[in-house]
Amino acid sequence: MVRTLHAAWRALALVLLLGLPLAWSQPPEVRQLSLQRTPEALYLNARLGITPHGAVQDALLKGVPLYFVWEATVLRERWYWTDRRVAAQRRVLRLAYQPLTRLWRVSLSTDNGGGTGGAGLQYALHQNHDTLEEALAAIGRASRWRLADAGQLEPGAEHRVQFDFRLDLTLLPRPFQIGLGSQAEWSMQFSQELQVPNAPTAETASDS
Repeated sequence: MVRTLHAAWRALALVLLLGLPLAWSQPPEVRQLSLQRTPEALYLNARLGITPHGAVQDALLKGVPLYFVWEATVLRERWYWTDRRVAAQRRVLRLAYQPLTRLWRVSLSTDNGGGTGGAGLQYALHQNHDTLEEALAAIGRASRWRLADAGQLEPGAEHRVQFDFRLDLTLLPRPFQIGLGSQAEWSMQFSQELQVPNAPTAETASDS
C-alpha cells in the first residue's frame, strides 16, 4: 500500500515538473435550480455554470460539435410500489464553432435522435453567439422549462423530479468517441432530485 502511494506521488510530481496538464472532471456550477408549480403546469428554472477545460475546449476550437443533454423525469411517489413516472422531458443542445464567421452556434432539439447520434437530431431553434462564454451561458440556462401539465399531477400526492445534465459523448462523431470514456476531463455531469411543491401558486406579473 505504501509503495503504491509513493508511486502515485512520484507520477504526480513528474506531471507537475514537466508541466503536463492534469485531467479532472468538470461538473457544472449550480447557480439556480428550482421548480415552479402553477395552476397550468410544472416548470423548471435553472442556471448552470459550464466551464470546459483542456481537451474539451481544444476540441471545440477545432470545430468538433459538443452535445449537452437536459433530462427531467416527474415521478409520483408510492409507498406500496415503485414510484410511477408521470412525465419525462429531454432536450439536447448542440454547441459548435464556425471558423468562417467566428461565431458560436447553439442549436436546440427536443428529439431523441432515434439512436442515430447527433447527426440524427432535428433542431427547432438556432442561436449565434460572439463568444464561447455567451454560448455556454445559453446552454446552461433553462427558463420556465415545462415538465408536466397540471392535470398530470395528482392532487394530494407527493411528486418529485429527477433532474440530470451531462455532456453526452455518445452523440459525438463515432471516431471521436474512442477512448474518451476513460478521460476524466470529459466527465461533465450533474444530477439532483427536487421535491415538487404540494400545491400550485398563482402566477404574478413578474413571472411572465
